[in-house]
Amino acid sequence: MEKYGIILGKNPELSILEIKSFSRRFKLGVRVVEEVISGPNKSFIVVQSKNDIEKYFRWVGGSLKLVRIIGEGIESVKDMEYSRLFTVSVYGRKIDWKEWRRLGSYVKKVFKEKGPSKFFKPATTYAMPSELILKGFPEVKDVVFMFLNDRVLVGETVRLSDPFELKKLDVERPVVRPTISIPPRLARIMVNLSEIRRGNVLDPFCGTGTIIMELTLQGLNAYGSDISQERILEAKQNVEWLRREFKVEKYPSLRVCDVRKLRKCFPRTRFNAIITEPYMGKALKSKLTFKEAETLGRKLDRLYYQAFESFSDVSKRNSKVVFVFPAFNLVDGSVYRRERQWLEDLGFKVITRILEGEKEQRILREIYVLSKY
Repeated sequence: MEKYGIILGKNPELSILEIKSFSRRFKLGVRVVEEVISGPNKSFIVVQSKNDIEKYFRWVGGSLKLVRIIGEGIESVKDMEYSRLFTVSVYGRKIDWKEWRRLGSYVKKVFKEKGPSKFFKPATTYAMPSELILKGFPEVKDVVFMFLNDRVLVGETVRLSDPFELKKLDVERPVVRPTISIPPRLARIMVNLSEIRRGNVLDPFCGTGTIIMELTLQGLNAYGSDISQERILEAKQNVEWLRREFKVEKYPSLRVCDVRKLRKCFPRTRFNAIITEPYMGKALKSKLTFKEAETLGRKLDRLYYQAFESFSDVSKRNSKVVFVFPAFNLVDGSVYRRERQWLEDLGFKVITRILEGEKEQRILREIYVLSKY
């Protein structure tokens, strides 16, 4: 087992949940030994893991960097492999420009004992974002300092979540409809939350195909359906583009289908996982009151109840469902989240549920991970 630092994304709680599911999915034996939550894109966890995590980390959606830990204490830089070009990232505490420069100067002094070395310094960045590192990575070594109170761990970035790949999947595909699509990064997170490694996976509200594209990219047996023929045609355009741009051989099964009739649409297929974001109502012009949210939530739950009844017909026993329910930021500053006992009544056990979204948004995502009895 090796020791790694994982730099978490905008939602640290969701990032940690994904890492634990990702570990079970790929049998990595990840054990979280320390956590430092210090803000979006600044938080990290320290884990023990098989080194196979380096091989699979590209499929992580909610974290930014995988850092192989060299040692504890700033002097651990001396144990690091020499690099002609390097930069410095700092997590766990806020430092000023001068302190960041001092850390870089120390690294440069150590490396210059082995050969010429240059400190790559972007304008005013103390914690190097993935986007900048990727422009020079791996030729530019990212030396990482992770502060835990009065201790500091030293390591180097060995893998990144590729922001350019995710951006390409988001904005360069032929059909882009932000109002009805989830971000590719979230689709990747949801695939990990399902812990699916092989078997058949269904997105029954596939829309323009974001989740289907992610499943196909990862080589899984993807099935998608939507009540709208127009959406299915758009999803097919996006999949064709994906296969050309990313040299993907697999082709998903896509068909027009009412979510309430999945058994009729897929008579001979049973699914190991269902991963989807359904219709969550019309765009809201303003935040709701508690009573308005309760009325809307109850109305939407009629559709979701029928969907889960249909999921029962096509899901294998112990299969996972990753499903996004709407939650609402209310005018009084609270968040409305419904309780859904009917999920248990239909044979689905809630494993976990977690909010995703910002305070200024009117509709939040509440991501449920469920298991079929």
